[in-house]
Amino acid sequence: MQKLIFTCLAMLLLVSSVNSQTVTQWRGTDRRGVYNESNLLKSWPAEGPQLLWSTDQVGNGYGSPAITSDRLYITGEKDSLAYLFAYDLKGTLLWKTDFGKEWTKTYGGSRSTPTIVDNLIYVCSGMGNLSCLDAKTGAIKWSVNFKNDLHGKLPMFGFSESPLIDGEKVFLTPGGKDTSVVAINRFTGKTIWVCKGNGEAPAYNSPVMIKLPARQVLVTFTAYAMLGVDAKTGELLWSHEQINTPLNKREPGNGDTHSNSIWYENGFIYYIAGDGNCAVKLELSKDGKQIKQLWRNPLADNFMGGFIKIDNRIYSCTNNRRDLKCLDANTGQYIDSLKMGIGNIISADKMLYYYNQKGDVSLISPDADKMKMISTFKITKGSAEHFSHPVIANGVYYIRHGKALMAYKIK
Repeated sequence: MQKLIFTCLAMLLLVSSVNSQTVTQWRGTDRRGVYNESNLLKSWPAEGPQLLWSTDQVGNGYGSPAITSDRLYITGEKDSLAYLFAYDLKGTLLWKTDFGKEWTKTYGGSRSTPTIVDNLIYVCSGMGNLSCLDAKTGAIKWSVNFKNDLHGKLPMFGFSESPLIDGEKVFLTPGGKDTSVVAINRFTGKTIWVCKGNGEAPAYNSPVMIKLPARQVLVTFTAYAMLGVDAKTGELLWSHEQINTPLNKREPGNGDTHSNSIWYENGFIYYIAGDGNCAVKLELSKDGKQIKQLWRNPLADNFMGGFIKIDNRIYSCTNNRRDLKCLDANTGQYIDSLKMGIGNIISADKMLYYYNQKGDVSLISPDADKMKMISTFKITKGSAEHFSHPVIANGVYYIRHGKALMAYKIK
């Protein structure tokens, strides 16, 4: 009897822990790039906001930091190894742990952002090593490899997704003929279900969970399709083809890069896949089993800069035109543009933060139908490409440029 009572209590504690979990992840809440901050500066000095601290010791890479109330975690490559670094919020290194080989080929270095759930951290390397670590000590609790354990297919530029956690599951897209999408137990690393999908390679996409009354739908991209998967069972509910690349020309590096996470709101899915169908609005059925395309803008060719939706306006860069565009979310038509180069975008306190590939950081007001550039400054520390998505937390703007990480006061 005592054993039965103990077991029931343990199960209740586990369920309570899962339901109340606090998740810190790629592009913030719901992976939208919108940060719940207030009382931020509405303009900056000519030299930029105050630099609180910086370091040039986070290793090679493009992965964004993940910030909790008292720590910062970031991945980087050193001597071909993938490292997770833990810092306090004053920039002091607390520990570092290597979790296998890291990607060192084209655009070498770390790719993904750590996902933190309570006292556990989930990290993935470009070579497909997924590890669960203790957030306080950095000790590795378990690891799996996308290729060896999950039959995944290594993409041309390395695995790049940031792990998605919901409840007891970690959701991943290793790709490959028989394991397109998988769910594994976040406490043990054991596989829960496998979705074959279309048998395609991954597309550098970090998935998003849509929670409906009828079911939860996991949405992610593989090389030439966006997939909707039942998060409980792994059933493929629907597949939405990216039709830009003819069948006879589909090969690694040609039409298979879809890095922007989708945005779901009020029954509609918005996505921008610059190497695919570009900007699209879909209507999702109430049971999550069907989709209907409402509009498509083939000129919004944003590959990996993310996008922001505010009310009925969408803000996104374009690659060919090299500017920042504002689109009408109801029609998909352009409303306004700023010539600011290719870049990535996040938002906080009703302002847009744009970081272009030349290293310029801009503060933009998205008033009504007209964007207004307020302030700008240049990132001078670090090297390599300006690809990393910035993060805002606790009134601080964090930005990574290669081996350098900077923290600016914007409160």
